[in-house]
Amino acid sequence: MGRRTPLYGLHQALGARLVDFGGWDMPLHYGSQLEEHHAVRRKAGVFDVSHMCCIDLEGREARALLERLLANDVGKLEAPGRALYSCMCNESGGILDDLIAYRLDATRLRLVVNAGTRDSDLAWIGRHAAATGVPVRERTDLALLAVQGPEAASHLGRVLGREARAALALAPFNAVEVGPLYLARTGYTGEDGFEIMVPATEVLELWRQLTVDGVVPCGLGARDTLRLEAGMNLYGSDMDASTNPFESGLAWTVAFAPAGREFIGRAALEAVCAQGAARKLVGLLLEERGVLRAHQRLSTAAGAGEVTSGTFSPTLERSIGLARVPAGAGGEVKVEIRGRELLARIVRPPFVRHGRVLIH
Repeated sequence: MGRRTPLYGLHQALGARLVDFGGWDMPLHYGSQLEEHHAVRRKAGVFDVSHMCCIDLEGREARALLERLLANDVGKLEAPGRALYSCMCNESGGILDDLIAYRLDATRLRLVVNAGTRDSDLAWIGRHAAATGVPVRERTDLALLAVQGPEAASHLGRVLGREARAALALAPFNAVEVGPLYLARTGYTGEDGFEIMVPATEVLELWRQLTVDGVVPCGLGARDTLRLEAGMNLYGSDMDASTNPFESGLAWTVAFAPAGREFIGRAALEAVCAQGAARKLVGLLLEERGVLRAHQRLSTAAGAGEVTSGTFSPTLERSIGLARVPAGAGGEVKVEIRGRELLARIVRPPFVRHGRVLIH
């Protein structure tokens, strides 16, 4: 038996197909993964993402600790409510996790990390925090919902009423407290939407209100096809501790300025930047019948590569994927699928954003 979120009983009652994900028993879908995908692209869906972990850092040294832990520029968190996407790397520049950091106020910061790396992240952060005296608090009292889609704001406006006005006016990667809720205009689908941190004791009622208003319950299956269409990495598939941000399409998350900030992995990443990464992460469009899947081998004119994520795209109605290939690779490639070499084309993701198909 895996770990369970506060909504586990609800998922059972709704007839969800439950699967193991990062050690958690989570809903894959509630009947039709395809319908859930389209609901988010066209209207709005709600996901239980309470398997992810909220970690609060407090005190005068909390910011300095985060500057040490993250590869991105923590200085961008200049005001309460600002959010920052970043990699957390080891000394060799390998990605330990990708996460979002929030500034709650002058002395409190919050991290939202992945489910599969929850325990290792807590140990890593705790080890470095111990040297600074910064308290590290795992917020097991919080649940997380993601309300995503072009109609997400309208639904939240009706459910939360006047209190939601400040949240609905937020720019992307900003957050605000609305009563006991912490609403962030962030997401993992390529659509407008919010990720909501809510007391675990109140999450069932919030879910009920949203679904009564017409928001569609969605599982991890749709979340994966949506994020892949949006060209977003999945930790453990498209990146891990054996890869660095420069070969994972995440160079934009590495900030070498200011020069004096010695974040963990900086020296190794500066060397990669100076020499150029030997590999890169690209998008793939399969040009023949078949489905791209992780770990399929591929060949390019510049050398061999591997599919890191793949699926059938409900929006494009064809197979898409992400792949790690030699830095000089481009154009057409051959992917080995069930003993056959099928033609695919290297493209630059995202494939779909805000309902628009960007690659044909």
